[in-house]
Amino acid sequence: MEEPEQSSPSPRRALGPLARELAALPPSLGPVRLIGVDGHAGSGKSTFAQHLAEALGGAPVLHLDDVATHEELFDWFGRLSAQVLEPLAAGRPAHWAPYDWVLRRFGPRRVLEPVPVLIVEGVGAGRRMLRPWLARLLWMETPREVSWVRGRSRDGRELHGFWDEWERAELAHFSDDPSRPFADTLVRQSGTGYEWTSGAPGTVRTPASVTERHGLPRA
Repeated sequence: MEEPEQSSPSPRRALGPLARELAALPPSLGPVRLIGVDGHAGSGKSTFAQHLAEALGGAPVLHLDDVATHEELFDWFGRLSAQVLEPLAAGRPAHWAPYDWVLRRFGPRRVLEPVPVLIVEGVGAGRRMLRPWLARLLWMETPREVSWVRGRSRDGRELHGFWDEWERAELAHFSDDPSRPFADTLVRQSGTGYEWTSGAPGTVRTPASVTERHGLPRA
C-alpha cells in the first residue's frame, strides 16, 4: 500500500522556527524588535517579508518603496527617522505618509503602533544609519543580475527607463553603503522554498531549510 503524499507546509508554518527566533530577540527600537530585510531590487524581499510577517502572527511590514520617492531613491532616512524611528523609540505611535508612485506625491498619513515586531523591507533596509536600530538584518541571497532580470520582467517594458535609472542608483548605493557584510541571516530561494543561515555576521552555521509549493516569490 502506498503512503499518502505529504503536503508541504504553508510558508507561515515553515518559517515558524525563524519567526520564533526573531520574536525572542531583545527590543532594539524602544519596545519594538525592528527586523530588516534587504537585498537587490527583484530579489524577493517583499514576498518573503509578507510570509515572515504571517509567521510572526501578523506583524506589520513597512515597505521602503513607500518611503522613497522618484527624486529620493535613497535619500529617505531623515524622513523615516522623524516619522517612524523616533516615535517608536519613545514608545509612541508613528504617523507616516506613504508615497504614491503614480500620482508622485505623498498620500494620507497612516498610524504605526509600537508593536513587538516590525519588519522593514526594501533596498537599503540594512544601511549604516539604520543598522543601530535593527534587532536583526536579513539579506536575500539572490544575485544582482538575476534579481534585476526578474524585476524588469515583472514590471514590463513601460518601466525599462526607470529600471535603467534604478540600477545605476542601486549600484552607487551599495558601493558606498553595503548591507550584505553586516547581515545576521542570509536567506536563499529555490524552487521548493527558502533556506536561511543565521548567526553573527561572518559566522557560518548549518542552514535551516523550509519547503513550500507556492513557487518563487514575485517581488
